[in-house]
Amino acid sequence: MSNSNVQTKTAGAFDVRNFIGALLAIFGIILTIAGIVGFTPDEAERTGGVDANLWTGIGLVIAAAVFLIWARLRPLRIVETPDDDAGAAGTD
Repeated sequence: MSNSNVQTKTAGAFDVRNFIGALLAIFGIILTIAGIVGFTPDEAERTGGVDANLWTGIGLVIAAAVFLIWARLRPLRIVETPDDDAGAAGTD
């Protein structure tokens, strides 16, 4: 049964997945840049040639993309109903 008084609205920018995606993207970009710029032969010798900053940064950027795509494809729907006068302030 559908109710004509019920309206839905998307959460948009206030969806928590957008915040998580943005933070993961920021950290991922920083780590990716640090991995590209700061990986020295000395560090390569200590880590067995694995650049942890680079790979972690790439993983975070991919995770951020997943969160942002998920929020875009399946937005949160908020049900809005019009306020009735019974709940208005000053009607005691």
